[in-house]
Amino acid sequence: MKRNTEASQRRPARGLRALWWGSLPLRVLVSTLGLSMVLMTLAGFLLMRQATSGVVETKRQAALNEAANVYAFMQERLRTPELRGAAVHESLSRLADLADAQAAQYRVVIQGPVSSLTSTGIRAESVPAELRARVDEDQGMFITPTRVVFTDATTLPEPGWAIGSALIGETGERYPVFYIFPMTTELQTLRALQGAVIAAGVALVLALGLIAYTITVQIVRPVRKASTTALQLASGQLGERMAVRGTDDLASLATSMNRMAAELQQRIRELETLSTLQQRFVSDVSHELRTPMTTIKMAADVLHDARENFDPVTARSAELMNHEIDRFDLMLADLLEISRFDAGAAVLALDETDVAALVQAEVAANRSVADALGVELRCEKLDEDTTAEVDTRRIRRILRNLITNAIEHSEGRPVHVQVASDANAVAVTVRDHGVGFKAEDAARVFDRFWRADPSRTRIVGGTGLGLAIAMEDARLHSGWLTAWGRPGRGAQFRLTLPRESGHELTSSPLPVIPVDDTGSGVPA
Repeated sequence: MKRNTEASQRRPARGLRALWWGSLPLRVLVSTLGLSMVLMTLAGFLLMRQATSGVVETKRQAALNEAANVYAFMQERLRTPELRGAAVHESLSRLADLADAQAAQYRVVIQGPVSSLTSTGIRAESVPAELRARVDEDQGMFITPTRVVFTDATTLPEPGWAIGSALIGETGERYPVFYIFPMTTELQTLRALQGAVIAAGVALVLALGLIAYTITVQIVRPVRKASTTALQLASGQLGERMAVRGTDDLASLATSMNRMAAELQQRIRELETLSTLQQRFVSDVSHELRTPMTTIKMAADVLHDARENFDPVTARSAELMNHEIDRFDLMLADLLEISRFDAGAAVLALDETDVAALVQAEVAANRSVADALGVELRCEKLDEDTTAEVDTRRIRRILRNLITNAIEHSEGRPVHVQVASDANAVAVTVRDHGVGFKAEDAARVFDRFWRADPSRTRIVGGTGLGLAIAMEDARLHSGWLTAWGRPGRGAQFRLTLPRESGHELTSSPLPVIPVDDTGSGVPA
């Protein structure tokens, strides 16, 4: 259950990763929008901070100036004849009432001899305790930020400035007075500015995203066209070209692509022509050599049959000449077969055949050679039904090449041949424990005239075309011919054939890597 949960969590992440790396416009667009949002946020933060500092400082200076004027007015009014004879508390109350006329700009809190007198709309708690203490201790005007608390419970507290001083009575008494300047208008201004900054930032980010998308599309479209053109060229459509517009870098890319395509087309035509000439040359030479080769072979056979009447040197020369002429004749036959494959003239003569019987016949035919070289040749049939639709002549030729190669390279060690089958295929493996070859040479062993060790001297047959012809024969049957090898640990070749002609293989009854390989170079 835990694994299923982890797998279900990984799938969306994998899908998002594939979407991210599968679209260049998406990456550019998201990156542009993300970076733009970060820059707009930083710019908006700095702008609002600067604007807030300016508004707060302006309010502070205005509050100080206004408070100084009001303080001077109240101090003068406190000593006017009409207030001079009144009681102190009543005089201060009148001054507070006069301040109510300016309630839109500031409020007043006056600490009288009996109680505090507060302008309409605010509470006395709006005056900070530290400001009260400073006014009680020193003479002068002091200002500090405050939190203005309103008498209306539905109105939230808001920031403001509190300015404190003391009114001096006729007898020298000090009556602290505090001027409260709420920042209601300033807050509304800052909120409007903040909304404008956010709206402008969103609009600018969207505009930058649209610009980035437009520019990306202009760049990506030619790149995608170049990619499509390259794929078409790779698929063989060598006449495909890109449209060239302007003289910019993208136009230079299109021009380079077109020039590369033209050069590639020209080179491929030259290679095709050269390949055709080579194939024709091989075919013509092979056919032309058949007639004189037949005459030479007949003459060599006559000399070889009469070698007992010759002196020892001449007899040995006749034997060597007959042997080499046989090899030459075999090479001509292989060249003719290769030329048929190149010309597409090779056809199959299919028949329902027991592949295991063909393998056993080839093993029996090569047993004398194996015995002469001291090689143990074993054949094992793993399944009963090993019939398939095959061309007997071509399959025997494949088996002959694989078995003789294994005997030649086994260095006296055993050669093991296995036959197995399943519902769809029949497979044959030929395993030797000889010199082997490097892992990277597994595909090259089927190249024409390729040899793993050019310094080795061939003992059995050998034209350099056997495995190449075997590969072509396997392909004609829609089969597989694969190889495995390691230096000092031998090699294994596997032939897999479909039971029915034209059936597409998906698996083989036998593995290409031998099960007896121990990795030590010693047969298991």
